[in-house]
Amino acid sequence: MHSEVVLATVSDAPLDVAAHLTAVAHPAAGAVATFVGQVRDHDPEADGTVELLEYEAHPEAEDVLRTIATRVAADRRVRVAVSHRAGSLAVGDAAVVIAVASPHRALAFEVCRELIETIKTDLPIWKRQVDTSGRSAWKGIGDDQPPANGGSTSASTA
Repeated sequence: MHSEVVLATVSDAPLDVAAHLTAVAHPAAGAVATFVGQVRDHDPEADGTVELLEYEAHPEAEDVLRTIATRVAADRRVRVAVSHRAGSLAVGDAAVVIAVASPHRALAFEVCRELIETIKTDLPIWKRQVDTSGRSAWKGIGDDQPPANGGSTSASTA
């Protein structure tokens, strides 16, 4: 097994955890670590219960996601599958799915953790959180709002 990113997508379609597990399967893998980030019904900054999140992806977000995954996996014996949603998500929907296969569990966990932390700081995707009070707030890179004409919730569904 060598370093390989087998899947890196930004998609409007629901994310499939099983497809990520299948993508990283390898005879040399003794461990697969997964992370599923899902929409929750609460946030310390929300005035009420969170109703939904709307993710806005920069047109190059998928390329950036692949670059992040490649950088994190570099020189490590891992296979990585990672996807991030765009569009409107309800409470309970998966927003991010990561699967990392490696010969041993410690490496799988390490790469999985590093990947989600880097996605949170570097991926050009913003989210608008809407709560039951009617309040909404944009969050993302630097907590800036997405570019008015540069962002898109229409991502590939590959």
